[in-house]
Amino acid sequence: MSDGGKVDRAFFERYLRPRLGADRDDVALGPAYGVDFGVVEVGGRAVVTATDPLSILPDLGWERAGRFALQVVLADVAVSGLVPTHLSVAFHLPPDLSDEAFSAVWEGIHAEAEDLGAAIVTGHTGRYEGCSLPWVGGATAMAVGDPDDVVRPDGARPGDRLLVTKGPAVETAALLATLFGDRIDLPAGDLRAARDRVDDLSPVRDALVAAAAGPVTAMHDATERGIANALVEMADAAGVRIEAGRSSAPLLDGVGPVCAHFGIDPWVAGSAGTLLVTVRPEGVEAVLGALESEGIPAAEVGRVRDGEGATLDGDPVNVPDTDPFAAVYADLLDGGS
Repeated sequence: MSDGGKVDRAFFERYLRPRLGADRDDVALGPAYGVDFGVVEVGGRAVVTATDPLSILPDLGWERAGRFALQVVLADVAVSGLVPTHLSVAFHLPPDLSDEAFSAVWEGIHAEAEDLGAAIVTGHTGRYEGCSLPWVGGATAMAVGDPDDVVRPDGARPGDRLLVTKGPAVETAALLATLFGDRIDLPAGDLRAARDRVDDLSPVRDALVAAAAGPVTAMHDATERGIANALVEMADAAGVRIEAGRSSAPLLDGVGPVCAHFGIDPWVAGSAGTLLVTVRPEGVEAVLGALESEGIPAAEVGRVRDGEGATLDGDPVNVPDTDPFAAVYADLLDGGS
């Protein structure tokens, strides 16, 4: 098992996969390592569902923190290509969180859901000793649509082209600069650019635009351990080999300087907001054009081939057990610089 964050494949295969409750015929896609969502078929419709923790970061501002927390949850459903439609939200709040702060968080969550047309249909809210920020609960997102419109996470096939939106380490740079910018010795312009990346931390629009534009075969967001980990998970899910290169990928302003300052390899660092998309060759121009028209930076960075695993610039991808962002974040919390 990894030291922190999501469990590794060995843990999943040993403890989780053998015990998944009843075997039901209406489960069209169940749990698998590295797969973002599940699918239940009900009355000829696909119900796509995913659950994630809620992380509230007060230094983003309470309302913005609520939006960001929900964006992380919505991403795992949006990569199905269906628009999120329903939400269940559970809060386990620290006793000292004020009503005013919670109200602002909830306003952000409400606004983000309303913008997408998603209804909050149930949940739970309580204050409990032992609970503390940033981890204050969890949420389940759902999307209801035509089963034929679902982009399966295991759908990548040899011959597909790999696209990446926004590039590596968007989340890492944005959060470090926003939360600890006064202790980062970089030019003001670099820090300002990195802070602006907070507005790029959702891949929801990326996924919906890409899926609507062309023959997309799979999508996966790059969260913990970044694009490198997402490449491996995407390849494993489909039983293929993915070959990618760094040079053609976008690198948003502010990301490079922040990562260099902390000695972080941006390709293995958390990058919520970044989306990996596999597309049939004839659809690449259409998907890239649609993303560009929406102001979403994207580029073709690789191909899908027969085989297994993933490579970057020809080298096998060896994903670290932990995300370097987590270690830097912990050190800064303890007063490091």
